[in-house]
Amino acid sequence: MSEAIKKTKPDTADYQPYVGPVEELLPHRKPFLFIDRVLHVDKIFTIGEMTFGEDMWFFAGHFPNYPVVPGVILTETMAQCGGAGLVASEQIPRGAVFLLVGVDNAKFRRQVRPNDTVRMEIENIRVSSRMAIQHGKAFVGDELAAEAEFRCVLGPSA
Repeated sequence: MSEAIKKTKPDTADYQPYVGPVEELLPHRKPFLFIDRVLHVDKIFTIGEMTFGEDMWFFAGHFPNYPVVPGVILTETMAQCGGAGLVASEQIPRGAVFLLVGVDNAKFRRQVRPNDTVRMEIENIRVSSRMAIQHGKAFVGDELAAEAEFRCVLGPSA
């Protein structure tokens, strides 16, 4: 982590939460909405949480005797958190659809199991009026579960 990032990443005491419902920020809806709350948002960082309840639809088949959150769902969770932060910080307009177009350097380091709460820490690397490049980390407690760099482009308004 670079020195610039260390200086700007907020401590929990400095969190600026988004107080409205997450549905105001994203076009996603259940069962494909993978963020429960935005704990902090500013122009550089978004921090959010998602609890993967044991009744989530994908656990029935991934894997029935040892349920694990699929890596693609963890990646989508980080991307949704990053997108919610872009809207909450007014870097992209409400109602915009942002489409995931690339994922690089995805690493899955810890399994996420039913009833685990995942904290996503998303850093904006580059944001323009048409595209965002972000780096995300997903933690269960203090353990890094997944990380990736991802790119999204702005699509049509929802």
